[in-house]
Amino acid sequence: MSYSVSAIGPDRDYAPVRPTEDSADIDQGELIGSSASFQAVLRRVKIVAPTDSVVLIQGETGTGKELIARAIHNQSSRRDAPFIKMNCAAIPADLLESELFGHEKGAFTGAVAKTTGRFQLAHKGTLFLDEIGDLPLQLQPKLLRVLQEQEFERLGSGRPIKVDVRVVAATNQELLTMVQDRQFRADLYYRLNVFPICLPPLRDRASDIPSLVRHFVRKYSQRLQRNIEYIPDEVLGVLERYDWPGNIRELQNVVECAAILCEGDTFSIDETILKREIPQRSNPAVPLVMTIADREREIIEAALAECGGQVAGPKGAAAKLGIPRQTLDSKIANLNIDKWRFKNLTRYVQLLKASSFAPAITAEGRRLHFRARP
Repeated sequence: MSYSVSAIGPDRDYAPVRPTEDSADIDQGELIGSSASFQAVLRRVKIVAPTDSVVLIQGETGTGKELIARAIHNQSSRRDAPFIKMNCAAIPADLLESELFGHEKGAFTGAVAKTTGRFQLAHKGTLFLDEIGDLPLQLQPKLLRVLQEQEFERLGSGRPIKVDVRVVAATNQELLTMVQDRQFRADLYYRLNVFPICLPPLRDRASDIPSLVRHFVRKYSQRLQRNIEYIPDEVLGVLERYDWPGNIRELQNVVECAAILCEGDTFSIDETILKREIPQRSNPAVPLVMTIADREREIIEAALAECGGQVAGPKGAAAKLGIPRQTLDSKIANLNIDKWRFKNLTRYVQLLKASSFAPAITAEGRRLHFRARP
């Protein structure tokens, strides 16, 4: 089954792909939405953009944090200077310092030439630090120094380099919770949190979905050389009722897939796409088939339980699973796993061990079984 209309007439309900009311939003670079929550975000962007203040953008994965960072840069006096971005979770921890500050020739094994870091590349412009919560603790004082003094030292050199850089940071993690758990420096948090901007998830701005769908349909129909002109209202209704845990990024992927499958000038969503994306809630008593993501969640949670919620280090879950820490952190974020509850579970188990019962945790079932002490 697919949602579509075979012919468009005056008595049919449909949304044209090229509505005139969205043209201003498209010119602003995909900052699309008229909902109150998103308009409040745009007002904060307009207020802070002309300043040089540090901005901390917070929001779930896929909400468009980089787009907001670019909007801040493009509406500032630095718009003609570089916009440099770096994802702190995508670069190995032992290379992050060199990526940020650069290095001299011979600074370490393999440093065959002098390199320029992101801070120096962003001189007079904006540096966007995505996934700032993944910045290792040992590098955080050096970042704090740059923010405060606007100077740094290249790796392997003792000569300070002055820069004029505006920093915009972003995260999908609760930095304040990380501060309380001593995983993020409090002084750096307060230095980054000068002007916070919180992006609402797509489920809280469902009224913006039709405009976003029209934009993405237009984008992919041009890229794929399709002649898609209309979007039926029933299709928009289906998309508006979905929760979108992956937010705008997930919506974009769904539209792209549907555009590839679309035939004719009317946009449609095939039922096979919806089965993959929309959770079945009508009959909660019916068991769901375990997906790859479910199995991956089980394995990660079992490792976290065994390691007491510790991710990094030789005794952490990443080492136990044989994957890089950044990869595990990314999977934990994507699967919405609360790793902190395993730390609390460990404390609880320790208290039980001190009492008259000894718990045993099975990684496979993740249940506590109690047996009396001999």
